[in-house]
Amino acid sequence: MISTDKQKNKGPFDLPGLPAQIDYADLVEHISKANSALARLDEMLKQTRIGSLIESTFLTQEAVLSSKIEGTQVTIEDVLKQEADEGKNVTENDEKGRDVREVINYRRAMQEGTKLIDKGETLSENNVKQLHRTLLHSVRGRTRAPGDFRREQVYIAPPGTPMSEARYIPPSPAAIPNLYSNFDRYLNTTDSERDALVQIAVAHYQFEAIHPFMDGNGRVGRLLIPLFLYDRKIIARPLMYVSKYFEEHRRDYYDLLADVSYKDAWTPWIRFFLNGLSEQAQDAIHLGREIVALRERIYSELRKFNSPYAPNLLDAIFKQPYFTPVSIRVAAGIRTQQTTLTLIRKFLKADILADATPHRQRNKIYMFKSLIELMDTGKHKKETR
Repeated sequence: MISTDKQKNKGPFDLPGLPAQIDYADLVEHISKANSALARLDEMLKQTRIGSLIESTFLTQEAVLSSKIEGTQVTIEDVLKQEADEGKNVTENDEKGRDVREVINYRRAMQEGTKLIDKGETLSENNVKQLHRTLLHSVRGRTRAPGDFRREQVYIAPPGTPMSEARYIPPSPAAIPNLYSNFDRYLNTTDSERDALVQIAVAHYQFEAIHPFMDGNGRVGRLLIPLFLYDRKIIARPLMYVSKYFEEHRRDYYDLLADVSYKDAWTPWIRFFLNGLSEQAQDAIHLGREIVALRERIYSELRKFNSPYAPNLLDAIFKQPYFTPVSIRVAAGIRTQQTTLTLIRKFLKADILADATPHRQRNKIYMFKSLIELMDTGKHKKETR
């Protein structure tokens, strides 16, 4: 919770610039394990079609998990179903609808960041501000200076807590330009650290400690992690659930960040961060293999549908697991709506699809239930570590 207060009973944190003094001797094993796991993930992404088939869905799940840390209560099913329904019945007073929009904005920011990197751009100050602007577009934070550094002192504490009892008071607004300029150089210089994974661990702490924006700092800081890994060509696409690890270990996440600030305890934080990268890379590898196996299993059954469009529909529902007949016809390139409806009925009968709106007679939404079950991070088994 971030509050603003003009009474400065406790001063802003005097944050040192980067680089930090990192003891690599105690990190060698963790660095090796994380780099190895990410190399295996990179290989899988390059050798399979998983990235092109489920990138949007994968990013939606990451967006759901990152936003959950900030208090949103929606699931991936809520988001995908709402998108398929084209936002119908959503009002400004609809809490779930606003949560869904926050998740969608997070995904859009990630996609924008990916496109910037593809064009040869860096994660520069101006580009990060643009990602922040996208993140806060038309949601709760739209009045919180989207795309601009904060001009007020803020502090981190439970609601109603005075600043004097705050857990953390970020640097003053006047200190942000110099601190961020230093952070920008550190993040975008390839030789800032001996190891790139240590570099992004340090950079993630520094971004959160600077707390440059009035709102959305946690989400921007987390989306920079996979974008950095993609920019450095460590992974072929920015597809990994980095926020899942932080959500599952939320208390440790915040405590270890605080320990860097107040105890200069870099090693425990970096170990935690590297363990998170390693675990989530392995999780993504296992999930990717399950998705590839799912596609191969269904693809082997397509002959019985006696339709040249069956493979098109299969690939389309991987990309768009909640859909209407109209939207999936366009995505699958099927010639007529009647052909689309006939093929959907065959997929329903084969238990590949399910009716997500059984109460409706018109404007129906269908779901690719097997993929959704896999994407539910609690339902697929973790690979043996």
